[in-house]
Amino acid sequence: MASTTASTTAVTSASSQPTQPGASIDQAASLRLPPVIFGISALGNLYRTLPDATKDAIVAACRRCTVGAPVFDGAGKYGAGLALETLGRALRAADAAATQVVISNKLGWRRVPLSGPQPTFEPGAWVDLAHDAVQDISYDGILRCWAEGDRLLGAPYRASLVSVHDPDEYVAAAGEDVGERVRRLADIIAAYRAIDELRSRGGIASVGIGAKDWRVARHVLEQVRVDWVMLACSLTVMSHPPELLAWVDELARGGVRVIDSALFHGGFLTGGDFFDYRRIDPASDQGRRLLAWRETFHAVCARHGVTPAHACVQFARMVPGVVSVALNTSDPARVPVNIDMATRAVPSALWRDLADARLIDGKLAFLP
Repeated sequence: MASTTASTTAVTSASSQPTQPGASIDQAASLRLPPVIFGISALGNLYRTLPDATKDAIVAACRRCTVGAPVFDGAGKYGAGLALETLGRALRAADAAATQVVISNKLGWRRVPLSGPQPTFEPGAWVDLAHDAVQDISYDGILRCWAEGDRLLGAPYRASLVSVHDPDEYVAAAGEDVGERVRRLADIIAAYRAIDELRSRGGIASVGIGAKDWRVARHVLEQVRVDWVMLACSLTVMSHPPELLAWVDELARGGVRVIDSALFHGGFLTGGDFFDYRRIDPASDQGRRLLAWRETFHAVCARHGVTPAHACVQFARMVPGVVSVALNTSDPARVPVNIDMATRAVPSALWRDLADARLIDGKLAFLP
């Protein structure tokens, strides 16, 4: 089996703090991404509310740990726009030039008034929000989401990387209605037509797609061309079906970059109570299965002195075709730790023991 080279991309600052190279987009819109893309969902109050000072410190740490332009990955869905607002405010407070950061905005959700005690999307995952968010995927809808995103960021910041967010959820809302499913898929294609027009006018630099259900993303990409794909909750140490790995390899051979995100299944694999952003029921059959898997996973990691988070990140980094991982944190001190996890390999014996425990596929060619 091939060995990984994931440990070769980090550099060390004069203070011995792990750092990484920044992103670059040349005049031909060729995109180079860093090992770690900084997810900003914590800035939108994912699971808990953070003080503004902590949020500012997170943004500052991401900039400090990147030699060049860091990539911040946001979405109108994150805190119903709060994450984008907070990012823009923090960057302005630090007097960061727009050219010193790269911002990704996943389009498809926009802000609406909050009509109940909590937002209607991903109930229980987002706290202390002043707004709700709804999906708005269509030609006109994606233009509304794009305009709102840049407005929430505020001058001088704009998203240069954009994608359609959660097309899988949008299609799934059709249920068993085949006609509605076809209509919604047409809406998604129309949304990409709007994005292509924005790109042709110089409004954006690079186009992608972000989804949890990779099969829907694959179907969409039969009709549109993107520069990158962001997978969420689908390519992880816990879930790595051969069909998905084959598609990632196909994307890479076609020049499409793959960013892997939600590597912890919404925090579950590192000890959280939510799986894929939904609270688990420990008494249910699914809950018992998930908790048993996690207990064994943690035990194997502990035997090798590896944190579960490090194992999750390194697994994703080893997959051929994955160029970056998107990691979110609510603790500024975790930013250099995240970069270290993405750039330092774990003992190869860990993978053999995880395979022996039947937690991963031991026949994966990329395992050391």
